[in-house]
Amino acid sequence: MKLDSFDKAILNALQDNGRLSNQELADKIGLSPSACLRRFKTLESSGMITGYRTILNAKALGLDLMALIHISMDKHTKERFHQFEQAVKALPNVLECLLLTGQSADYQLKIVVKDLEAYQDLLLNHITQIKGVSGVHTSFVLRKVVDKTAIYID
Repeated sequence: MKLDSFDKAILNALQDNGRLSNQELADKIGLSPSACLRRFKTLESSGMITGYRTILNAKALGLDLMALIHISMDKHTKERFHQFEQAVKALPNVLECLLLTGQSADYQLKIVVKDLEAYQDLLLNHITQIKGVSGVHTSFVLRKVVDKTAIYID
């Protein structure tokens, strides 16, 4: 799908404030409400917009420890990776799981937990129990320097 300036404006505006009404969005980008809604529906059905979510403050919820966990697998097979990925998807403290290349690790997990005790429980009773996990290296996040989800389009 080729995006024009109105499509880009819609996507950028919604990333800034996903709670804009269609009327507010139309006013903001200079389209009629019907044209704006039509474009929005097209962007949504094309897969450009993949979902809607509320972003919570982990610290306010008592989840004070964030870590990046690098995971090495014993075998590089489709079945082993699938099994690992399904197990990780079921862990509520995993915010992100990335399959990597160019590193000594196969995966990077971004997790949030209450404290070191909760981290230890997650690591020893869940992550290292997944069949195929052969190595784990953890880095603890001291602070977020950049924390965004928006992909702005020029």
